[in-house]
Amino acid sequence: MSNLELALKDMMSIDGAIGVAVVDYNSGMALGHLGSSKTLDLQVAAAGNTEVVRAKMRTMEQLNLKDEIEDILITLSGQYHVIRPVTGRKGKGLFLYLALDRNRGNLALARHQLKSIEENLEV
Repeated sequence: MSNLELALKDMMSIDGAIGVAVVDYNSGMALGHLGSSKTLDLQVAAAGNTEVVRAKMRTMEQLNLKDEIEDILITLSGQYHVIRPVTGRKGKGLFLYLALDRNRGNLALARHQLKSIEENLEV
């Protein structure tokens, strides 16, 4: 099993996970995704969240911020969407995407688990 497949399975095992993806924010393409829902198209989510990441990167550059993004959180009434850029040199240009059910998931624990998965991801 590849490191990417393992990362996707680990992400999907997070309590409350609805769908997950590893996305290249240069192209907007998902390298892989898991999960299914009638209301969540992971290909569309990958492309749309690419724009969110790009916009935040541009804004940080314009503000001359030298910090790194840990994660970006989008809070909906029934879901959390967590975007975590991959910081390791073998994953630059990628981000992890997790859609989490608010009633079944624990946001703090999910962020902690995503951090661990991101640190071990090699693509």
